[in-house]
Amino acid sequence: MNEYDHKEIESKWQQRWAEEKLYESKEDSDKPKSYVLDMFPYPSGEGLHVGHPKGYIATDVYSRMKRMQGHNVLHPMGWDAFGLPAENFAIKHKVHPREAVEKNIATFKKQLSHIGFDYDWTREINTTDPEYYKWTQWIFLKLFEKGLAYESYEPINWCPSCQTGLANEDLNADGTCERCDSQVEKKPMRQWVLKIRDYADRLLEDLESIGEWPEHIKEQQRNWIGRSEGAEIDFRLTFSIKPEHSDTYDQDGKPPHVCVFTTRPDTIYGATYLVLAPEHPWVRAVWDTPYDDVVENKNEVAAYVKQAQAKTEMERTAENKEKTGVKLEGIAAIHPITKEEIPVYVADYVLVNYGTGAIMAVPDIDERDAAFAKALDAPVATTKLVSFEEALTASGGTKKVQYRIQDWVFS
Repeated sequence: MNEYDHKEIESKWQQRWAEEKLYESKEDSDKPKSYVLDMFPYPSGEGLHVGHPKGYIATDVYSRMKRMQGHNVLHPMGWDAFGLPAENFAIKHKVHPREAVEKNIATFKKQLSHIGFDYDWTREINTTDPEYYKWTQWIFLKLFEKGLAYESYEPINWCPSCQTGLANEDLNADGTCERCDSQVEKKPMRQWVLKIRDYADRLLEDLESIGEWPEHIKEQQRNWIGRSEGAEIDFRLTFSIKPEHSDTYDQDGKPPHVCVFTTRPDTIYGATYLVLAPEHPWVRAVWDTPYDDVVENKNEVAAYVKQAQAKTEMERTAENKEKTGVKLEGIAAIHPITKEEIPVYVADYVLVNYGTGAIMAVPDIDERDAAFAKALDAPVATTKLVSFEEALTASGGTKKVQYRIQDWVFS
């Protein structure tokens, strides 16, 4: 019996499939349609790694099944070829980025073809092709014209080694970069952002129309969107040392305020302190004129902020995590109803990308606030509950809807 020669057999049939255009989708077919889309790889390495076929094999199995069921299948492949990963590869190997990208794409395509995936290569996409990116630029201009694209100063996961922003999925469990193992930090950057939040309610409503999705996946999507009904309430600030600059105060002569979002305005009488996220704009402001003389422990606060920025969101919000923080010495907030002064803290369990990045702490009601109060010896008071409307009237707050989903950083 002859030995099985997989190279010869696979080469023969892959050539036959290509000649017969077996995997090309037809424009005028009467068959039911199936669209199978893979995540396009970055051509920023010299070849595929095991993670690529691990995902592509699953979609290949699914698309072949649909073909066997009589569907007209569109299964394309392309290259996410722009961006710093490709540029860093070119810098490392001292070649022009276009040359590096073209060479890597050729290698990737050859490897994918050897594996035998059922891609329709007539639909191949390369994001560095002007015939492709002219349309992404056109889409962006249309979004800008409609007010759905805007510039903002957003904190992102920044790798100082790769010199690029990273998604949460690009981080190792310990908060390091999955590419180079460098410690990732939260770094505010000026950038373009798309108003995904404007469509949050539409996303929630349309989940109900997707019949094929498992219910637990829909629930994950609902949690990701994270719609919350509550109120925004302003807490005026007061300083032990009055800022020298008159422009730190409003036109009516009042000092600045911190706006908090809460789903429980009925507990406002139990609010005994404020907590700001380390990335909160007001925390950044205390290092800049005109507020650089109001915080008495700036070095301590700066050290804590730097420490917090090295943690992942999952680490910061873990339920069993020991609460940490630092008090802003020299600053207090005025309770909008009782008019009493309450302390202001910076703590990493508050996230800047939810609500306003600031909370009123009610340790008598909220377990996280209670744990924080115990750890830092913050004040606690018995909470007198009132109605939602009564709390809004007394505090001057306004009804608001907030979402956990964030506007999308366009980078």
